[in-house]
Amino acid sequence: MPGFTTHTGKIAVLNDDNIDTDRIIPARFLTRVTRTGYGKLLFSDVRGPDFVLDRPESDGATILVVGTNFGCGSSREHAVWAVQQAGFKAVISRRTPESAGYGDIFRQNSATCGLLLIELEPEAHAFLTRAGTGSTVTIDLPKQEIEVGGTTLHFDVNPGLKSQLIEGLDLIGTTLRHEAKIGEYERNDQTYVPTAAE
Repeated sequence: MPGFTTHTGKIAVLNDDNIDTDRIIPARFLTRVTRTGYGKLLFSDVRGPDFVLDRPESDGATILVVGTNFGCGSSREHAVWAVQQAGFKAVISRRTPESAGYGDIFRQNSATCGLLLIELEPEAHAFLTRAGTGSTVTIDLPKQEIEVGGTTLHFDVNPGLKSQLIEGLDLIGTTLRHEAKIGEYERNDQTYVPTAAE
């Protein structure tokens, strides 16, 4: 996966709460046998001239700004694929005392697929949404900052996930960082393991 350090792009603001995975990618598309072609199906059931992603100011947007609890509902990695294949490099949500910014399974799938998820506190999130669809922002993952209109917004991120995203590692790549220690353990492990010949 490509690593993520900084990215400058336009935002598309879909400031709705509790957008579930079936709205992101309807279940009828989950029977496809490839991992490609999902970008054009993103939000398929709600698209139209009044939908934010279909407005001219959203053309070329690479950062999706959403409300709270984005990606709740059933587990489907396809939801992350659809967001990424539609051209989005990051999603920014609102975190409240009552609700996380993302559904737990969507959060894990995003980490696995290399999609940066950012959670902002309500005040910072409101500032970003007021900037509006089509505004240009810069995300600096190493500094954990978003710059919009001369204002810098800070965000928190899990240190392990941050390192994984910067290095462009999936779960296998993250594990292979410890390949030497794994090999040493296996060479010295005395646990009896039966073989197929036995």
